[in-house]
Amino acid sequence: MGVADLPPDTTQPSAASRQQPGATGNRFAESGRVEAFSDGVFAVAITLLVLGLKAPVHRGMMLHDLLAQWPAYVAYLASFAYVGVIWVNHHQLFTRIARVNAGLLWRNLALLLTTSVLPFPTAVVGSAFQLGQRGDESAALIFYAATGATTAATWLLLFHFLSRAPQLLEDEDHAIFFGRERQRAVVGILLYAASGLCALRYPAAGLAIACILPVFYSVTSAGMRSAGTRQA
Repeated sequence: MGVADLPPDTTQPSAASRQQPGATGNRFAESGRVEAFSDGVFAVAITLLVLGLKAPVHRGMMLHDLLAQWPAYVAYLASFAYVGVIWVNHHQLFTRIARVNAGLLWRNLALLLTTSVLPFPTAVVGSAFQLGQRGDESAALIFYAATGATTAATWLLLFHFLSRAPQLLEDEDHAIFFGRERQRAVVGILLYAASGLCALRYPAAGLAIACILPVFYSVTSAGMRSAGTRQA
């Protein structure tokens, strides 16, 4: 059998398939690097959260000091859940994206910026509640809520951009999905604003709202309409 008689190699995508917006090879070539870099940032951010927990240093006060850190544990769990849900939502985002451009890259970096800074306000909340001053607790929670609202705002930027850029998507109909998802980002901004306002007078209530928010983002990770369909 000569070279000319060999069957065509079907293991590599054809030139036509590589040019299609939804081609699998094209998606991995252009968006896989963005996903890998983003996953690295999320991994570092979620690891740094534990640095807000401090080992007791007072002799004979081990149990007391461990129990006194309960606000830090609550803040840690809330932020761990939040970063984890951001990672899940980010994965859901990129299952619908075929290619990237500069506009998407910059908006994705804005999301990574707000996520990577989350360990700092988390540590501030834990410290403030251990100090026991209501003014400190309120200020810390307002700072935390502002960070969360800013993160939700970066999601809004991403959703709005993708709703206007169907050429980047696996299916152009996904632009309608991202248009609807803008509502979810707005809800997140409003809920974090409510957390900050509650913290002005009732810091514990503000902390409770901040802890509930990751649940909202988890339930709606596949989209608000999908969540409503599951519950119906």
